[in-house]
Amino acid sequence: MPFRACILTVSTKGARGERVDESGERIGEALARLPAEVVGRAVVSDEVDDIQRQLRDWIRAVDPELIVLTGGTGLGPRDVTPQALAPMFDYPVPGIAEAMRAAGLKKTPHAMLSRSLAGVIGRTLVLALPGSPRGVVDSLDAVLEAIPHGLRTLRNQVSDAPAAHRPS
Repeated sequence: MPFRACILTVSTKGARGERVDESGERIGEALARLPAEVVGRAVVSDEVDDIQRQLRDWIRAVDPELIVLTGGTGLGPRDVTPQALAPMFDYPVPGIAEAMRAAGLKKTPHAMLSRSLAGVIGRTLVLALPGSPRGVVDSLDAVLEAIPHGLRTLRNQVSDAPAAHRPS
């Protein structure tokens, strides 16, 4: 059974219809490999309230296992995705963000400037990725293999150890 996932693009220009959402498309393509069914997709402005409102709406309405955001994780004054997410998290999952940045650093030193993050809200894993299509692909390629186990663990659907780590 596919996981329920939502994709949120944080882009003021995208929300105004001035930019095509290529990064959201790349996320959708990657999530199909989990497999995941995209049950929510939106574009919001770079505003803390808009980001938080959309996540709360999805969590209440569709209870997704996964929400993936793209955009707003840089150093610019309009990049507020981390500020929006951090107070919503029940707890962070720093290993995911570390793995995404490490993968990005293999391609560009600019990856160290990313404020990508991951955390849990209730029973939902939330990933915040860079805004560029290439950054999205590199980030998801770095972590996608581990995501299904994490999602099942959040929903209490696995034993304590993945099958690859259990004694024969």
